[in-house]
Amino acid sequence: MTMMKNKASSVSIVFFITTILFRLVNSQQTDSCSSNLNINGLPFDSTSLSCAPVWAPNNFILRYARTSSNLWSFVLSAPAANSYVAMGFSSNGEMVGSSAIVGWISSDQTGIIKQYLLSGRTPGQVLPNQGNLNISSSMVISQSARIYLIFQLNTAEQPTSRLIYAVGQDGFLPSASTSTLSKHSDMATTTLNYVTGQTRTQGTPYARLRKSHGLLNMLGWGILMIIGAIVARHLKHMDPLWFYCHISIQSLGFLLGLSGVITGLVLNNKLNNDVSTHKSLGILILVLGCLQIMAFLARPNKESKVRKYWNWYHYTVGRILIIFAISNVFYGIHLGEKGTGWRAGYAVVISFLILFAIILEIRMRMRK
Repeated sequence: MTMMKNKASSVSIVFFITTILFRLVNSQQTDSCSSNLNINGLPFDSTSLSCAPVWAPNNFILRYARTSSNLWSFVLSAPAANSYVAMGFSSNGEMVGSSAIVGWISSDQTGIIKQYLLSGRTPGQVLPNQGNLNISSSMVISQSARIYLIFQLNTAEQPTSRLIYAVGQDGFLPSASTSTLSKHSDMATTTLNYVTGQTRTQGTPYARLRKSHGLLNMLGWGILMIIGAIVARHLKHMDPLWFYCHISIQSLGFLLGLSGVITGLVLNNKLNNDVSTHKSLGILILVLGCLQIMAFLARPNKESKVRKYWNWYHYTVGRILIIFAISNVFYGIHLGEKGTGWRAGYAVVISFLILFAIILEIRMRMRK
């Protein structure tokens, strides 16, 4: 009897856990393209809407239709969260320069929906109540553990097929007074075929050019220049080998860095992003590199009285170049949104080079 009771108890527990899990999963799957849209108060007929799962990892579902000659209707469905949900319309697949519809449910359970102009990547450059979308009506509601962004666009032409989706960080609702958005926790750029409903996630535009730009500058200005400086300072007892090594490493670093600057200018011309600080630092680093080459060509003899002033100039400009190069590499990683992987990897390389230079410096002073 005891064994039967234990078995019955175990079955009851398993059934209870299974029911809870089913309800949790089902609460996140209350909407799909195979289910009917049941929302009261829609300003248009929902039966003619086409449906597409546009962002599968976050269970985003988009319904849309051309409801008149110059009116397009949209319903974006996403799992409800304590954050905002956004849908952007982009001409080139980039966030910067696009306009977005953003909706959320406030702490008092009021639905808020606004248009934003994404003029930059920082929260201060995401401007509420601005943008180039001509919205005729909009609303946002929360229903069955989902949030629905509902809006209509006045446009005689088909909206751009390059769409951006984003979800905010959990627990960070936009400010009630300024409607400022926090940085998104996740986003995706997609291309939608309005005729077939097929959607595909796009990679970052010009991803290969971006990667080449970053690697060339990181290796040229941010690594090889440092190695060349270490060789010049700590291997002078290996004359003249140190000199040829120093010249070879710095020349290779300059050529790679120059290529990186050129790819950066090409990339900036294609994307037209606002990266003026990063661009200015890159040009300054290139100018400092050119000054070093000119200094090498005008290098006086060791016996010359001005040689010590030349050494002072050469060392100072080289150190300034390295400092700006390291700073701009980290800043470029930030702008490219490469995340902690690139940043941590470059930080490890720099830390190793600095530690190696310190050890060599200590050994040199001990010998003296």
